[in-house]
Amino acid sequence: MHNDTEQSIPIRQHVQKTISKYLQDMGNTTPVNLYQMLLAEIEPPLIEEILKRTGGNQSRAAGMLGITRNTLRTKMQRYSINARTNKITRVR
Repeated sequence: MHNDTEQSIPIRQHVQKTISKYLQDMGNTTPVNLYQMLLAEIEPPLIEEILKRTGGNQSRAAGMLGITRNTLRTKMQRYSINARTNKITRVR
């Protein structure tokens, strides 16, 4: 995906840049419950992508995420993520 002249930008830098832009866009408005809001925005796509990578194998996904399978299932339920088929879906 990257050619030899490109360097990967660490996720931390992407996140920091995005948060900085978000706060800048808010102007003088003070964010409320920012930590929980960010987790709710970051966790679902993270879980979905890892489940895709593991072909929906929840044990492997939990291992990659560094959490227990029960914790993964709880989070999947919280975010309405379905991994029962080859296609990872989110009930909206």
